[in-house]
Amino acid sequence: MQTASKKIVNGWAMYDWANSVYNLVITTTFFPAYYAAVTSLKNFPDGVTFLGRHFVNTELKDYVLAFGFLVIALLSPILSSIADYKGNKKNFMRFFCYLGAVSCSLLFFFDKDHVTLGLMCFMFAGIGFYGSQVFYNSYLPEIASEKDMDRISARGYTMGYIGSVLMQLVGFALVMTMEDKGLALTITFLLVGIWWVGFAQITFSRLPISPKTERKAKTHVLINGFHELKTVWQQVIKMPVLKRFLFAFFFYSMGVQTVMLVAIDFGIKILKLADDKLIITAVIIQLVAIAGAVAMSKLSATYGNIKVLIFTVLLWIGVCITGYFITTEVHFYILASLVGLVMGGIQSLSRSTYSKFMPETKDTASFFSFYDVTEKLAIVIGLFSFGLIEGLTGNMRNSLLALIVFFALGLLMLLATAATQKNKITSN
Repeated sequence: MQTASKKIVNGWAMYDWANSVYNLVITTTFFPAYYAAVTSLKNFPDGVTFLGRHFVNTELKDYVLAFGFLVIALLSPILSSIADYKGNKKNFMRFFCYLGAVSCSLLFFFDKDHVTLGLMCFMFAGIGFYGSQVFYNSYLPEIASEKDMDRISARGYTMGYIGSVLMQLVGFALVMTMEDKGLALTITFLLVGIWWVGFAQITFSRLPISPKTERKAKTHVLINGFHELKTVWQQVIKMPVLKRFLFAFFFYSMGVQTVMLVAIDFGIKILKLADDKLIITAVIIQLVAIAGAVAMSKLSATYGNIKVLIFTVLLWIGVCITGYFITTEVHFYILASLVGLVMGGIQSLSRSTYSKFMPETKDTASFFSFYDVTEKLAIVIGLFSFGLIEGLTGNMRNSLLALIVFFALGLLMLLATAATQKNKITSN
């Protein structure tokens, strides 16, 4: 197939610009800082009470977010099936976009008297973000030829990083100029939802709707998605390279996504960094991530996707080992720069690598549903493990050790993927 028009490709990439503000402001910087202040020992000396139990504040946040990912893992097969049946992924992408954006804006009302509201909005914002990603990602093989997938995937992430940094700077300006810092943060949450919905309209106006001839006539739509996952898996196990890559992706995603979601919590709790320094750290991560996404795309063209992914996972292992030992602010900035470098690269390259290894099919939503379920289940395990170890040991540093194990397993599977790929090329 040929790559779609520039208008459609840019419209697709604009959704990264729209929704990446959730990733940076809500999961990475402002919300973790605000949540830490609201749920501090000063306000909750015995821990945060939730469902009749007391929890360490960051442990509870990890559990709530993990549950949100579990919901998405269970929902996405059903959603993909309905989208294929109706032939309009865009409507479902739009629904989750609005769910996530409204949930972000409702965080405006989160304070120490409404912790449950804050946690529920935080969870539904995540469901909205990742639910819409199922359909967003599935458009990639429909709008890009194989030779352009790495470049276009990287363009999406790059747009996301630029857009999210701009929104971050708006929030930073509010925090610096307003006397009531708490109000400045909650106004930022409100603006995130508005930004997300507003810029997403560009995407929705440009992405195509599947023609009626490609829509599937199905019965039992609510369970068909799980049958499709089974069908996808039956195809995957007959494709050794894709199968080993998915196992590798499953294991290293446990580490990658968890680090991205808890990095700022680590800076707050372990290194006691001030809010302004956390914001600076987040901006550093995003700016370096732009370079990382572009660099990994170029390196993959020279050395191949799997070799670059192996190198990237080795860097992630180094990040976790270094994180266990760091004690100073300067160390954290250096580590944050390394996280940014490998964060953008591994996400963009994983998505395009999967697209390349997929069999040629019009049923991209089902294949990307499988990809997304794999990632979400990995995040559930990673976040739950991180929170559980912190809750049991009382030290977030110990949680990093589990992530090293996950990355090591991912590395072994990538090496197996490379060997299988080489044997396949030799035999042909």
